Amino acid sequence: MPPVAFRDYYESLGVARDASDDEIRRAYRKLARTHHPDVNKEEGSEDRFKEVSEAYEVLHDPEKRARYDRLGANWRSGQDVSGAPGFDQSGGFEGFGGFGGGDDFGGTRFDFGGGDDFSDFFSSLFGGPRGRTRASSNGSAGFSLRGGDQEAVLDLSLEEVASGGKRRISLADGRSFEVAIPRGVRDGQRIRLAGEGGRGAGGGAAGDLYLRVRIAPHPHFRVEGRDLHTDLPITPWEAALGATVDVRTLTGTARVRVPAGSSSDRRLRLRGEGLPGAQGRRGDLYAMVKIRVPRKLTETERELFEQLAAESHFDPRRRR
Repeated sequence: MPPVAFRDYYESLGVARDASDDEIRRAYRKLARTHHPDVNKEEGSEDRFKEVSEAYEVLHDPEKRARYDRLGANWRSGQDVSGAPGFDQSGGFEGFGGFGGGDDFGGTRFDFGGGDDFSDFFSSLFGGPRGRTRASSNGSAGFSLRGGDQEAVLDLSLEEVASGGKRRISLADGRSFEVAIPRGVRDGQRIRLAGEGGRGAGGGAAGDLYLRVRIAPHPHFRVEGRDLHTDLPITPWEAALGATVDVRTLTGTARVRVPAGSSSDRRLRLRGEGLPGAQGRRGDLYAMVKIRVPRKLTETERELFEQLAAESHFDPRRRR
């Protein structure tokens, strides 16, 4: 393979000479993703990919970068790039024959620094670990890649979260799946469908499909971890005298005792009426007392309230 023509490495990556390691890494990943031969089939993309990879191989290594900063184009002491360290036959990246049917590069192996950064790049680009070499039908070295992982949003109601079960979903690309929903799945949790992601290249395995759970807002309940919160409307006389009333739950209703003298925003706890958790343990339901008064009073109600106002010495503002 002919040597890669020299070009200022900082210019190749489009970064300043005092760029930080993070800036160099971000610039490389962006350019490598753009010009990778399995992604970009335009003429010259392969050469550009090799150029930015060579630049990164030098600039992400502190010793090589320091030597390059001192010697510039002569930092390798006149060595041919194709035979230089990182581009010899002992590298860890073999050809490109498995990339979407593209031409390989004469079986040459490339090692872009030998570190984890290039593996991370492949993981971010193709959704899995670095590709593996394989033998093609004609005996030449090829390269297979695991398909990319994909993600979709799965909207669930609180009732579905509480009960679990199975749900059939359809994706925008026309695929349909029956998904097992674990009881008590959390908002933001991911459900993995193995092998249902992007197709692999060159015979590589398919990626996975992840369904990210999004719990839909509920008209009656608010979620805090495994606990549920709801408002409990009661009358003034129920608040003053005490009463046993029904409270809505996810599975129906439950009876709760409102203590006499309850004010608005008093919390009443119903144990085990929340969402299921690990080992079957459920959260609790908290009912928040909300005192409601009738908008329109009957003649009798008005007389009774007036009588109460005349008899009572209670002043809730006195302490203020």
